[in-house]
Amino acid sequence: MFESLSGKLQNAFRNLRGLGKISEANVTESLREVRMALLDADVNFKVARDFIERVKTQSIGAEVIASVHPGQQIIKIIHDELVALLGSQNSALNLGGNPTCFMMVGLHGAGKTTSSGKLARLLLKQGRQPLLVAADVYRPAAMDQLATLGKQLEIPVFLQRGETDVLKIARAALEFARANHRNTIIFDTAGRLQIDEVLVQELVHLRDLVQPQEILLVLDAATGQEAVNVATHFDQALNITGAILTKLDGDARGGAALSLKSVTGKPIKFMGTGEKLDEFEPFHPERMASRILGMGDVVSLVERAAEAVSEDDARRMEEKMRKGLFTLEDFQEQLRAMKKLGSLENIVGMLPGGAEMIKQQGNLSKQEKEFKRMEAMICGMTPQERRSPQILNAKRRVRIAKGSGVTVTELNTMLNKFGEMQQMMRKMGKMSKLMGKMGGMPGMGRR
Repeated sequence: MFESLSGKLQNAFRNLRGLGKISEANVTESLREVRMALLDADVNFKVARDFIERVKTQSIGAEVIASVHPGQQIIKIIHDELVALLGSQNSALNLGGNPTCFMMVGLHGAGKTTSSGKLARLLLKQGRQPLLVAADVYRPAAMDQLATLGKQLEIPVFLQRGETDVLKIARAALEFARANHRNTIIFDTAGRLQIDEVLVQELVHLRDLVQPQEILLVLDAATGQEAVNVATHFDQALNITGAILTKLDGDARGGAALSLKSVTGKPIKFMGTGEKLDEFEPFHPERMASRILGMGDVVSLVERAAEAVSEDDARRMEEKMRKGLFTLEDFQEQLRAMKKLGSLENIVGMLPGGAEMIKQQGNLSKQEKEFKRMEAMICGMTPQERRSPQILNAKRRVRIAKGSGVTVTELNTMLNKFGEMQQMMRKMGKMSKLMGKMGGMPGMGRR
């Protein structure tokens, strides 16, 4: 996520960390690289200029705390200003109204239909009863796509094939929602390859009819500063309430995220981090600033982990590990839980220093493929074999290798690694018991 911008800022920070004292000359020189990194990321020129000016003013005027290195203090100022630039804090949805209505607007190809499904899924998990409305009368594929998403999510989709009047569809959808106790309606509206007056007027009429609590502009993060121009136009016409930034897993330069709030005054409310329906999360400016600056985002990672693995399962697994009872079946469960957290690159990127680690390791897709092969090998075993790998004789190993599309050597390597891991867990379990006993001895407890 914003790898290019993050990498360039890390380079600029190496010089900043080396500053022994703060003076106007060395601060100006060091911030020149930060400014270039922002402009290369397609951040609006005025936004980048004002940002650097604020950082420079604060840095020169700052009293250097004795325990903090001057360069580190400037990095802290940059972090705080970046948070402010991104919107200061998470902006929650307005869930008033009966029913609550959301309009999803934007250009063709930005990801409106997919984002509508992702938002519906998120609201469903929060206890809402969403209804998806196919309000794109120009692109039949959009209706089909929304119907497919609704089926996957088990969320009703209101569509009227053949109807070309968006307002008629909206009135019927409102009646349907009230009759079927759906308290949240998401209107997936039509997009264009470029903004035109016909589209805008249609959206204005729809807004006036349904009186939405939220008008969410869906923007492709890869379009950079151009996304801000689109946002400005839509905001002037519709008075949008916020934006959803999509395709952040691709070649997102950062220009849209860093310029939007400053230029339009409207917050980014959500971000799409992948193609899967669960790769969608609220936008937290402070967490995003930390990611961009290579400080990681441990809070979001913990939230994802809590969603993927229940507390009871985590406790049970920890107990098994401590007792050295961890089996291949448990390992398979762990691999599947890790997949729910997202790609390996995404997970590592959320750790402090993760961006640097990715740069050193190169593409992590190779390790990800290795995990998939391991899972395939374990799937090729019977439940008894997973629980007791010691029964795996030569004949069984040949069968498993053939069934999972690997060689016997690869299977043996995986089993050896797993055996080493089990031994390490047993040692850790024994050490923990020993420490517990020592803590209970006279003179070894707390003082």
